[in-house]
Amino acid sequence: MASELKNDRFICALLRQSVDVTPVWMMRQAGRYLPEYRETRKRAGSFLNLCKTPELACEVTLQPLQRYPLDAAILFSDILIIPDAMGLGLNLVENIGPKFDKPMRTASEIKSLSIPDPESDLGYVMDAIRLIRKELGGSVPLIGFSGSPWTLATYMVEGGPTKEFGLVKGLMYDDPASMHHLLNILADSVVLYLNAQIAAGAQAVMIFDTWGGILTPLSYQQFSLHYMQKIVSQLDRQYDGQVIPVTLFTKGGGDWVKDIAATGCDAIGVDWTKNMGDVRAEVGGQVALQGNLDPCVLYASPEVIRQEVAAVLESYGRGNGHVFNLGHGIHQHIDPENVAVFIDAVHELSAQYHN
Repeated sequence: MASELKNDRFICALLRQSVDVTPVWMMRQAGRYLPEYRETRKRAGSFLNLCKTPELACEVTLQPLQRYPLDAAILFSDILIIPDAMGLGLNLVENIGPKFDKPMRTASEIKSLSIPDPESDLGYVMDAIRLIRKELGGSVPLIGFSGSPWTLATYMVEGGPTKEFGLVKGLMYDDPASMHHLLNILADSVVLYLNAQIAAGAQAVMIFDTWGGILTPLSYQQFSLHYMQKIVSQLDRQYDGQVIPVTLFTKGGGDWVKDIAATGCDAIGVDWTKNMGDVRAEVGGQVALQGNLDPCVLYASPEVIRQEVAAVLESYGRGNGHVFNLGHGIHQHIDPENVAVFIDAVHELSAQYHN
């Protein structure tokens, strides 16, 4: 497969090809649980500076790979830099989260939006990807990513974190035409952005639909999945002689895996609320699956971590098409030593499922 890679387990698993052991990486693997990340973040002065300085973004992308035998690197960035590039004025407030100076709440505000140019408006991301690829030297593949249109829209309409989603759902129900206009602009932006990441060197891409699970089944189809399908259909799935696999992850979307599989994606991210064996049976080998250890397992003892890893592997069962991951991002207070136990357990315990 990806012949220039020294370790191509991750790509092979996404394409449901044979591997020696189940590949593993973690959502948010470059992040606050690592003391070296916190040091670099301090030097950057702010989270956004860290995202927008290619050398520092490269540094934190590589930090977890210097500690652990991970099977993939994921670009260090943030899903909200697309709306930031649209001029909404992103601020990341300590202990609160992202806030926008100019939320999008009316039809006229939404109509004023334009699609960012990935090389000029988001060129720092492409510079970071090129630098990371050079530094990786073909050791493992690099994952690029974006937020889903629905997830980006929730932050843009709400203007910041929310528990009720009243503003964004209110707009969706009361003015669906404006919501569809916003989602179309975002889908077009994500297509350009991810294709630019692929051209810069991303060897797989992932779309994070963090808030798709808050929708009703019908609303999910119309306002989230429809736009992810649109993106999947327009991505550069072959680049420079290599297949570029696409993973879709809807947190809380376990009941809709058949519909997600029908988008034409290569893999589905599964959170910890579903049994992997059940999901595998439901999608019937149509796509690879990624997941799905509860991140809180990493607060437990090494023995328990190994038991829980074994349970996920057993649930998925023998054969190809499984990328091991957490069911969502790693928490910031996890002991880095427990991460080592987790990754080693995946590699050690999964060999029996592949011989």
